Amino acid sequence: MAKQGQTNDPGQTTDQGQITNQGDTTKQGPTTKQSPTTKQGLEGLTAAAKHAAEDAAKTNMPGKALPPVHLWNPPFCGDLDMRIAADGTWFYMGTPIGRPALVRLFSTILKREGGKHFLVTPVEKVGIQVDDAPFLAVEMQKERDAQDEGGGPEEGGQEEGRRGTLLRFRTNVDDWVNCDSHHRLRFEPAADGGLAPYLHVRAGLWAKVTRALYYDLVDMGEERMVDGREMFGVTSAGEFFPMADAEQVRAAR
Repeated sequence: MAKQGQTNDPGQTTDQGQITNQGDTTKQGPTTKQSPTTKQGLEGLTAAAKHAAEDAAKTNMPGKALPPVHLWNPPFCGDLDMRIAADGTWFYMGTPIGRPALVRLFSTILKREGGKHFLVTPVEKVGIQVDDAPFLAVEMQKERDAQDEGGGPEEGGQEEGRRGTLLRFRTNVDDWVNCDSHHRLRFEPAADGGLAPYLHVRAGLWAKVTRALYYDLVDMGEERMVDGREMFGVTSAGEFFPMADAEQVRAAR
């Protein structure tokens, strides 16, 4: 007697939801489960990301343990059903990823190439969808730039000591980014007619600044002459980041 769910006759359904014939052809029966290939691919990607993070932690200072994704050029293995929504939520197969630690892990192996976003490890690269920006800037701190406390010219007191305010932003994956010449703010037209600010996090990856922080930036804004034109913007680490034409801002108030 055959065990339950099994049969010795060809063409019968097994307990795996498949229909197996005597030949080499295997037909897939109706199922809503994730395919083993996709599941194994995600698990393998997670394991590789953890391994990369562990290696980075051994060779970097605490808090700076980011894998060297810019050095990795693995073969493209197709697109993964993963999406980063405009509000910063990560989805896998249409379901939100509810573990912040897992989102943080995937964010460390995120790479942008040719206007597209990928998750990369030393051995594979998979494409993902990003609706807007891959990160959100959710917190801002206004500090005195440490270089502004310099002494004489030999210490950078006159040449580097006039940087003033330093704006620091925390992303939704708990990265802190200093707004400076390497991590610039840019302002794009928003759908509501206003402006949408973005902060450069690293290597072509940007964080969209939340609306609440945008209003804080407007409150601390100032006018400066840029290439013979009066502009309204904010200053951080000695860099001026223009938002809009100063005259237009005055007219809107």
